[in-house]
Amino acid sequence: MIEEVLMAAAGAGAAIAAYVGAAARVVKQYERGVVFRFGRLRGEVRKPGFTMIIPGVDRLHKVNMQIVTMPVPAQEGITRDNVTVRVDAVVYFKVVDAAEALVRVEDYKFAVSQMAQTSLRSIIGKSDLDDLLSNREKLNQGLELMLDSPAIGWGVQIDRVEIKDVSLPETMKRSMARQAEADRERRARLINADAELQASKKLAEAAHQMADAPSALQLRLLQTVMAVAAEKNSTLVLPIPVELLRFLERAAPTPPAHHVPPVPPPVPPWSEAYLAGRAAGQNAIEDLTGTSVEPSPHEDGG
Repeated sequence: MIEEVLMAAAGAGAAIAAYVGAAARVVKQYERGVVFRFGRLRGEVRKPGFTMIIPGVDRLHKVNMQIVTMPVPAQEGITRDNVTVRVDAVVYFKVVDAAEALVRVEDYKFAVSQMAQTSLRSIIGKSDLDDLLSNREKLNQGLELMLDSPAIGWGVQIDRVEIKDVSLPETMKRSMARQAEADRERRARLINADAELQASKKLAEAAHQMADAPSALQLRLLQTVMAVAAEKNSTLVLPIPVELLRFLERAAPTPPAHHVPPVPPPVPPWSEAYLAGRAAGQNAIEDLTGTSVEPSPHEDGG
C-alpha cells in the first residue's frame, strides 16, 4: 500500500514537473512576451522575467524591444536640378508596442525597410544637389517624419534617420573640382591685390618720410646692400639714386638751338596756285626775250 502511494506521488510529481517545464517561459529584459490563446490575443503583455502559459493552448511570441540599426540600400535618382546621384542611408528604429508590431503588420522590419527606400527616392527627387551635400540635417528630419507617420500605427517608432553617402558621376566631380579651384584662385587674387594695396600705402608713407630726411634714403640703400651681401652673391648691384641723375641733368650745358626755316609743303600740279605760277613764269620769259629788232639801213651805211 505504501509503495503504491509512493509510486502515485512520484507519478504526480513527474506530471507536475513536466507541466511546469512545458508551461514555464523566461522573458529577457530587452524583450516583451505576447500571448495568443487559441489564436486570440491576450490582453496583457508579459514583462521580463519568469512567466507561465498553458501548454497546448497558449503560444508565447517574444518581441525584441532594442533599437534596430537597418541600412537602406543605395537608391539612384535624379535631383530637382537634373543631376543623377546615388544615396544610401541608415535607419534607427525600435518597437514601442509589441502587440501592435505583431498584429498590425506581417514583418515590421521588412515594412520599415521598404518604406525607407521609397521615402529616400522621394527625398532625392524633391531636393537639389547642394541640399544633399551641405544641408543633410534638414533632409534627415524630413526622412524621419516621412517614416514615422505610418510606422507609429505599426507599434514602431523611428528613432533617427541618417544619410550616409552621396555618390556623384565622375563628370560632376570634375566640374565641382574646377569650380572649387576657380573660387580659391579668385580668393587668392583678391587677397594678393589687397596686400598690394596695403603695401603701396605703406610705401607711399615711407616715401614721404624719406623726403623729409634725405639721409634715410642712403641708410635704406646701405641696408639693401647688406641684405644682398648676406646671400654670398658674387655680383653686387648698386642702384644709382634718382636725385644724382637729376643733378647731372641740371648741370649739363644746353646746346644752342639752330633755326631751320620751315620748308613749305609741295604744291600739287592740279591746284590753282600751281597753274597761276606757271602762267606767270611764261609771261616773264616773253618779256625778257622781247621782239626782235631789225638793223636800219642808215646804221649799216655808217
